[in-house]
Amino acid sequence: MVRLTRNQAFALVLLTLFWGLNWPVMKAAVTTYPPMSFRALSMLLGLPCLALGLRLLQVPFAVPRRHWGELALLAVTNMVVWHVGLMLALPHLSSGRAAILGYTMPVFSALWGMALWRQRLGARQALGVAAAGAGVLLLLWHEVARLSGAVGAAATLLASTAVWALGTQQLRRSRLPAPTLAIAFWMTTLTTLVVCVIAALTEAPRWRVPLALEWWAIIYNAVLIFGFCHAAWFQLARALPPTASSVSICMIPVLGLLSGAGLLGERLHWQDGVAVGLIVLAIGTVLWPPRVHVAAKPCEA
Repeated sequence: MVRLTRNQAFALVLLTLFWGLNWPVMKAAVTTYPPMSFRALSMLLGLPCLALGLRLLQVPFAVPRRHWGELALLAVTNMVVWHVGLMLALPHLSSGRAAILGYTMPVFSALWGMALWRQRLGARQALGVAAAGAGVLLLLWHEVARLSGAVGAAATLLASTAVWALGTQQLRRSRLPAPTLAIAFWMTTLTTLVVCVIAALTEAPRWRVPLALEWWAIIYNAVLIFGFCHAAWFQLARALPPTASSVSICMIPVLGLLSGAGLLGERLHWQDGVAVGLIVLAIGTVLWPPRVHVAAKPCEA
């Protein structure tokens, strides 16, 4: 059972808010701007924000050279595959649909844990994962037919999500002797290099100065997503058990779905309301503080 500290709970609330609202923000941007270039600009501007945070918190940047290989592997599974896959898929999916597919991650994380690390789920963890999975299926209730024209995009995003879930398990078990924020900075740096190269190779003829709305989305992603959310997520993923950290972010697709409906006119259905209840149940079963048993004092004669 997991007990969140006050700082972890506060970070989780902000993470859910900023990441959830980012789905329609990203969708609006990549509809008009080359997606990989959008991501590259966001990361290039986000890196200085993250570096400034490390400086202000006096976190050392150094990672021992003998651990660079492990750091690179963590970057690939936690960030590179996810961001590249997301940018390839998002132009072909609605923001709500993409958010739902992306946050099947808790289910994949539980499967990786059982398959590779013989992780056994307790009754409440199993209930939480099952409720999260059922919630995602309900959210997809009216989306399956629409995915018929975007099967490749959906499969790409699901595969990227599975790799991200593997990365979460690896990050939690990593003994890399460096602060989590330093690990986050270097993983973001490596991912930025990869995304910039892909953008240059595939989108250079389409490059132009972003429009005002596109700049707004780029800055939102730079400051709030790469300057804060990723660092906060890695802190949670490294501090909490993988199942708890994965299920804890299940409200993000709900917020993504609701904000997509409000900002982009994407339609909602009654199944979405039931799914919200299941996801709240999932988070509650995994993160609700354990009951503290107080031993009775012996009676005095």
